[in-house]
Amino acid sequence: MSSLLNCLLHKEKNLPIWFMRQAGRYLPEYKKIRKKNKDFVKFCLNVNDATTVSLQPINKFDLDAVIIFSDILLILSAVGQKVEFKENVGPILNKYNSNKFYNLTDKEFTNNLTNVYKILKKLKNKIPQEKSLIGFAGAPWTLLVYMLNKMSPKKNINFLKKTKKKEIIKIIKRLEHLVFIHCEKQIQAGADIIQLFDSWAGLIKEKDLNEFCINPNKNIVNKIKKKYPNNPVICFPKGINKNINYFIKKVKPSGISLDHDINLNKLDLTQNITFQGGLNPKFLLGSNKKMFKEAKKYLDFFKDKPYIFNLGHGILPQTNPSNVKKLVDFVRSYNL
Repeated sequence: MSSLLNCLLHKEKNLPIWFMRQAGRYLPEYKKIRKKNKDFVKFCLNVNDATTVSLQPINKFDLDAVIIFSDILLILSAVGQKVEFKENVGPILNKYNSNKFYNLTDKEFTNNLTNVYKILKKLKNKIPQEKSLIGFAGAPWTLLVYMLNKMSPKKNINFLKKTKKKEIIKIIKRLEHLVFIHCEKQIQAGADIIQLFDSWAGLIKEKDLNEFCINPNKNIVNKIKKKYPNNPVICFPKGINKNINYFIKKVKPSGISLDHDINLNKLDLTQNITFQGGLNPKFLLGSNKKMFKEAKKYLDFFKDKPYIFNLGHGILPQTNPSNVKKLVDFVRSYNL
């Protein structure tokens, strides 16, 4: 069993390491392949190219896991919402088609994502047994945010004022089903671990936290636990801050990914969970001394707990790959 799976399932203190957005925009070898793939959605569904870029960071840094090169918005694309990625802007979406969204069959939905599962199968055959393969999906709330806002919301959630709560709950329930189906297919294709990205959890008002974030994540985690007990789920409710302990207590995932705003001293360390990440990715842009100092803060804090070294969000595009290598070497030497 891989070190990452041991850390998540058996709470072993073996300090595995991987990075969110480890495949992609900061790597010169990725940029070459990206140049010939103008349409980002099609790129994510290009079996050969997506397989190649998924493997680039593990070949370069010998990390403990490969995460499939994909995107959370493929789920929305698969139910008929047009998704485009514009440089320096991010994703731009057309209005969603209510009929397709609610009435597309599971088979039609997963057929539209067939290439994602083909990529996972290829990756499973190419990676060493001691490495883990991570599949992922956006959590329902975060997908709803893109679906209704039709772009990254930043701090603007005016779109919510135009949508009745009853409709929001209805959309979330449908997304919960689609996310589970997509996660299940990824597990069947070879993913050892699933990470659920609730990237915009920080936008939710406290009174809506249960219905919009906690319950959908919990329902997906529980379904996966029941059907696939050996395939752990890591949740990443970004921006949830002081509600992180409540999230862990209610959702009970195998692992919790921390963003860089989480106050470590307020974490409840008595809960049976593996912690992951936390380091602000901006520290990979500055001096190595500062980067090591910040990394050591997390390594020391979680020294006696099952912990996966990662970042508090994805690797930034302007990151020098040599800094990633230095950070990996630093973490590995800490573990000796």
